[in-house]
Amino acid sequence: MRIPTRKKPEVLSPAGNLRGLKAAVDYGADAVYCGGKAFGMRSAPKNLSLEDFEEGSRYAHERGARVYVTCNVLPRNNEIEAMREYVGQLKDTGVDALIVSDIGVMMMARQVAPNLELHVSTQAGVTNYQAANAFYELGARRVVLAREMDLQAVRDIRANIPDDLDIECFVHGAMCMAFSGRCLFSNYLTGRDGNHGECAQPCRWKYSIVEEKRPGQYFPIEQTKDGAYLFNSQDMNMLGHLDDLIDSGATSLKIEGRAKSAYYIAAMTNAYKTAVNEYMIQRGFESADGTVLKPFHDQVIRPGDPDFGKMDGEDAIMRNADKAFAGVADEGYERVEAVDDSASAPEPDGMSAHARSTRRKSNTAVEIIESDWKHAAVRPALHVELPEWLLEETDKVAHRDYSTGFYYPEHKVTQNTDRSAYFRSWLVVGEVLSWSADEGGRVTLMSRNKIEPGQEVEFLLPGERPLVFTVPEDGLKDAEGLPVPAINNPAHVFSMPCPHQVPVNAAIRSRTKKPMLKAE
Repeated sequence: MRIPTRKKPEVLSPAGNLRGLKAAVDYGADAVYCGGKAFGMRSAPKNLSLEDFEEGSRYAHERGARVYVTCNVLPRNNEIEAMREYVGQLKDTGVDALIVSDIGVMMMARQVAPNLELHVSTQAGVTNYQAANAFYELGARRVVLAREMDLQAVRDIRANIPDDLDIECFVHGAMCMAFSGRCLFSNYLTGRDGNHGECAQPCRWKYSIVEEKRPGQYFPIEQTKDGAYLFNSQDMNMLGHLDDLIDSGATSLKIEGRAKSAYYIAAMTNAYKTAVNEYMIQRGFESADGTVLKPFHDQVIRPGDPDFGKMDGEDAIMRNADKAFAGVADEGYERVEAVDDSASAPEPDGMSAHARSTRRKSNTAVEIIESDWKHAAVRPALHVELPEWLLEETDKVAHRDYSTGFYYPEHKVTQNTDRSAYFRSWLVVGEVLSWSADEGGRVTLMSRNKIEPGQEVEFLLPGERPLVFTVPEDGLKDAEGLPVPAINNPAHVFSMPCPHQVPVNAAIRSRTKKPMLKAE
């Protein structure tokens, strides 16, 4: 059994192992992408065996989700036959699609595994509709756009490709300093090939300079006495702007993080799935119970539409983005009063409307050579309002400073040159093993960190806001049922009173006493 392509926005989650795959599905992923033991772009995770793919596909399909396998390395000559054999093995595991970047691998996969969809990886660097259409003619049913694309580029591609060609866009996670992830930095410095999944991430390292005639004397470039992290980009976070991306034609919303924990995968999947559900409800595509009210469609105006080319002066997405960013102080932008449509309203970052418009344009010959090219516009729509608790979810996992990547040209990703560590203000303190109604309700858990009476914890619940719970003053027990004053031993089984029914495998988290910076 394979699950057909969705007719509405897809939340696509990462998984580095079978546990991560199941966590993603349990918390609402419409699809999961993962690598096998070979030919994937992440070698750090354990990845999945062929048997894991079989089990994972069954698990996902029974719950309406799909599984995609990354085969997106750039293979060398001596790997071609091994790749052919591997793809031949994958076709019988029940997975739904292969993610490829090399055109030779793509054509080989069409021969060896014609039953699998072909998705073109971001490594292929698709930046325009001509490239997308070419891959479509070669058999691709999805293109993962280069992360350097802004919203205008996304909508221009959407307007000029077949409607049944999916557009996949990254929405959350680590950013790479190289174009579409194609980088020789790691290979040059360490011998570990970033295009074969072995990247040592030297872009996250600390750098100083050395004067030629004074070897051994290291001078900081800026920021700290110990040096600078020159290429250390911020993490992407598009949770509060998903409506802009969906309206611009994105079909699949991709969370980065195959090397992340099951908790990270569950928390971010749950957040983005809940946000997409809010989008579908507030835009009138679905009711609160999931009943379809009208077919989903994006807001892109395509060539041939009577309105095409008539809305050049109306850019609802960018105008709304300017309003949103005007009040955001924690992303490095100075807080100003909310922007309105009056002529006297302050401009974000002190930038005039003309300057913002100029910066949105591509620096290409299209602007120099006269042509009838017109950017695709979007029909205006009300901004989708997300509850505050949902927007806070992205701060409850370890992360670097957030940005919105390259989607908004005047608010694009920058580097944090003074540090490369992760912010961590919440810790996973346990994981639910079971819940029983006995004794008024009791949860059995596997401990991860300290839990003590009076401590406020949260249970991460699929499709809902987290359950806030205060640990009772007594009733904590160890695996033998003996009373304990607190839960102090990690990786041990304990239980505590909890009148609220909570699902198996739900993470239990708690705010740290002091936010920390921690390498990960």
